[in-house]
Amino acid sequence: MKVIPGIAILVISLISMDLHATSSPYCGELINVHDYIEGDKQFLKIVEQHHFTSNVESLRHGNSGTLGAELSYTLMLFPNHHRALAALGKLSLRDKVLKPTGAKYSVGCFFDRAIRFKPNDALVRMVYGDYLLKAGQTDKATEELGIAIDLEPENPTINYNLGLLYLKQKNYEQAKTYAKKAYELGFPLPGLKNQLKQAGKWDE
Repeated sequence: MKVIPGIAILVISLISMDLHATSSPYCGELINVHDYIEGDKQFLKIVEQHHFTSNVESLRHGNSGTLGAELSYTLMLFPNHHRALAALGKLSLRDKVLKPTGAKYSVGCFFDRAIRFKPNDALVRMVYGDYLLKAGQTDKATEELGIAIDLEPENPTINYNLGLLYLKQKNYEQAKTYAKKAYELGFPLPGLKNQLKQAGKWDE
């Protein structure tokens, strides 16, 4: 099982929202940026200590500015910072705005930048798919999660999230297929299995 250090489990909510995620026509050049996975770990640690604290990630409050500003600063330096992308998406959905206060760009732009920087980063695609699904853009969410699973077919969290997406669409066979794969790969949460059982679509 492939494990990416420091990535919290990202579980897709089955409650969609009407907030639409759209990318700006221009989302800035990628200058002086660093890879979240393979970049300078000491520099990453410094940035996170000052701008991506536990309070920022949990959307309680910023450290030296607004939540949008803190997340924006982190993502301007590390465009594919998976946890910061996830937090920015949650902030956008919570506050029902595409460009949170203090952010340099819209949420769509930050995902655009992450994908341009690392188009084959499966977790960027997964986090984006999660955000799109919650924003009510199921077709685009399916596309991004499809890319994610093609890039990392043995990732248990991506399989689980795809299972949740297909469950939401009432495509129970596909949901069960991805659920079984996720559990075979060691995914720990029983929520998807339980919901399939409730729908009468699960067999051991």
